[in-house]
Amino acid sequence: MTSNRHRIVLLAAGHASVDLYQGAVPAVVPFLDAERHYGYAAVSGIVLAATLLSSFVQPLFGILSDRCPMPWLLPVSMTTAGLGLGLSGVGDSYLTTWLAIALCGLGVAAYHPESARLARLVSGNSHIGMSWFSLGGNIGFALAPIAVTPILSAGGLRATPFLLAPAVLGGLITLTVMRSLTRARAGARAKAHRAGRDDWPGFLRLSGAVICRSIVYVGLSAFVALHVQQRTGGGPGTGASALFVLFTGGAVGTVLGGRLAARWGRVPVARAACLAAIPAVAGVVFIPGPAVYLFVAAAAIALYVPFSLNVTLAQDYLPNRVGTAGGVTLGLAVSIGGVAAPGLGALADATMLATALIVLVPTAVAGWLFARGLTEPGERAVQPGGAPAVSRT
Repeated sequence: MTSNRHRIVLLAAGHASVDLYQGAVPAVVPFLDAERHYGYAAVSGIVLAATLLSSFVQPLFGILSDRCPMPWLLPVSMTTAGLGLGLSGVGDSYLTTWLAIALCGLGVAAYHPESARLARLVSGNSHIGMSWFSLGGNIGFALAPIAVTPILSAGGLRATPFLLAPAVLGGLITLTVMRSLTRARAGARAKAHRAGRDDWPGFLRLSGAVICRSIVYVGLSAFVALHVQQRTGGGPGTGASALFVLFTGGAVGTVLGGRLAARWGRVPVARAACLAAIPAVAGVVFIPGPAVYLFVAAAAIALYVPFSLNVTLAQDYLPNRVGTAGGVTLGLAVSIGGVAAPGLGALADATMLATALIVLVPTAVAGWLFARGLTEPGERAVQPGGAPAVSRT
């Protein structure tokens, strides 16, 4: 047990080093603008190079990992992500920068499906263990500006090669875990193929809930700083505080979700969290004054409580395609919020920010409606006539 806890902590550290590169791309944007004078369209293209490629390629890596074991992909993908960001400031042309950022997104995409499988194995199907693994990614994303900004402030874009270091360190940490789990991975893979039928309807309902959650959270993270400034009448410091509350609440929710699920079960906790997100998000949108910070915290916690639970649910809905499940849940379904964010921005430009954020409230409602239809993998939903749930074999 102690050994597995040590391994999950190491995997969480590796996860942090990879997801740091997801948060690092937006942190590099101000330096691209300052040194190369990119316009809004050019900057949007740079960000989409990472988010879109990662979103759509990640499920493909999940499919590939289901067909053949690819443990070697973890350190390779981590190094690829770091190499892409490291090269982003070396060339002067827009094309080379775009290709470097796309390479970074490709590395991030390749990492998650196989790592989710490995984390599930190491955690021994523990919800708490998976929540710690997910927390590592949240921490890496939140630390990205802190890691990137001092380096580029001191050396400019030509200092981007130094940003390869976290990927190398994360790869070495992950290798120490992989070496001790070769036999266990093979046994788990054989067991997974005997696990039963894939439940595609359940998986699609879950994906719907995750997509709605992604749109709401990414929408908040993109605009909550400006929104809170407007609601409180404060300066940039109030917006930065709102982002800190949002990120901290997400970390708390991730850990809390695993502990609640260990006691009450994944599906009831996921349903309750989706329901709680509705008034919390509405409070962020409508409540004025300092009280808005309480609703930002509540929204972040509610949106992140089911985060790690969604990964294990997806894997159990598709027991014969756990790589695909992890790829879709952590990839396309999660990153779709980044695709929707420009639409919210356009609506805010056409109306006002508070009006655009109202869209997040019905989106949270839709996420709860999807979650209501979820059942624990291996069970059938109660029939309309009142027939009890039937366990699948």
